[in-house]
Amino acid sequence: MAALKILVIPGSLRTGSLNAKLAAVAAHQFAQAGAEVTKLSLADFPLPIYDGDLQTKSGVPKNAVDLKRMIGAHHGVLFVTPEYNSSVPPLLKNAIDWVSRVQDAHETRGQVFRGRAFAVASASQSRLGGARAAAALRLILTACHALVIPSQLSLAFANDAYDDMDRLKNMPDIEALTALVRQLIDVSQRLM
Repeated sequence: MAALKILVIPGSLRTGSLNAKLAAVAAHQFAQAGAEVTKLSLADFPLPIYDGDLQTKSGVPKNAVDLKRMIGAHHGVLFVTPEYNSSVPPLLKNAIDWVSRVQDAHETRGQVFRGRAFAVASASQSRLGGARAAAALRLILTACHALVIPSQLSLAFANDAYDDMDRLKNMPDIEALTALVRQLIDVSQRLM
């Protein structure tokens, strides 16, 4: 059987991002569980703000096609989102909007969201841990017909959630991440 491939996408480009840090911890845990892991940065796929007129005039940007193909090359995807004004940041929403418009030959538009499992995590300095953004992202992915696993992690007080070696230090957080990793692996393997 082919190696299970998991893609981890932090929804933040900010230096010192708590979500990029959580994405790195999750990527390590997926690798420890035997998955082949790719962690990417949306900075490597710059996209204009989605505009239907721009799409009609110029087509879907190459970076959206490349990002869609990167997602399509993996069996499972974890998005780790910051929370901006109780929702998903524009960077991540815009990437999903563009990817949902890509249609390769012999595919329906947005097909990349079907046939693979998705997971959602968030991190915030607040006591809610970005839970509202995670819920909004789950809704967006579901609208794209993605299978989003039930397990998720909203890491509260994320600025104080790590030990000196950048590992999660609180048992409830460790258990939530372990459950998310295990469930994404299990569901992704069933879909292979």
